Amino acid sequence: MDYRLVRSKNRKRTMTILIKPDGTVEMRVPYKTLQRDVDAFFKEKSPWVQKKLMERRKRVEGEAAQPKQFITGEIFFYLGERYPLEICNMNGSRAPSLSLSYGIFLLDEKKAGEAQAIFIKWYKKRAKELFAERVYHYSRQLSLFPEDIRITSAQYRYGSCSARNNLSFSWRLMLAPLPVIDYIIIHELTHIKIKNHSKKFWESVGASMPDFRTHKRWLKEHGYSLKL
Repeated sequence: MDYRLVRSKNRKRTMTILIKPDGTVEMRVPYKTLQRDVDAFFKEKSPWVQKKLMERRKRVEGEAAQPKQFITGEIFFYLGERYPLEICNMNGSRAPSLSLSYGIFLLDEKKAGEAQAIFIKWYKKRAKELFAERVYHYSRQLSLFPEDIRITSAQYRYGSCSARNNLSFSWRLMLAPLPVIDYIIIHELTHIKIKNHSKKFWESVGASMPDFRTHKRWLKEHGYSLKL
């Protein structure tokens, strides 16, 4: 089990453990705390962390197992965060059928019968924008440039790189945390120069993103939740 370490310059702060909404375990410690003391504290609290993570997983699995109702109060994920849906009357408004505003998804009640299609369209639009931006960023950083970027509706193949170096990404990744999305982007960009999953490939991914295994594991454990 891994944790993200945050050091604070406030020496009076005690060591604390925080489990974030996306399941990330974060430890906050005073700036000059020795690593061995951090590890010992985490080892001591591991049973509690495991219990809370199991409770969270059961809750999320329960939510994912239920078909989305597209009713007020239903929870939808976006970039790893949870947002409730509110069906509202938008008469006389030029607002889009679906928007994310102040932490709430707002859906025009006149479009409630088309909710799933509208959500998918919304996610796809955000995916086109985000993947174009993030691929451009990492392409320049890694000097690996794709021929094209495509957004798909694949349920399990989150990303791919063709023989002609065209990259494809599933819009479903927009439900995952941004670091997970970045991992998939780096993964597929690396395939531009290494067309397999050899040791050399994973070493190259690790050189670009040292903590990639954390995000790879997140997909394995939470991929079932990336659906509507």
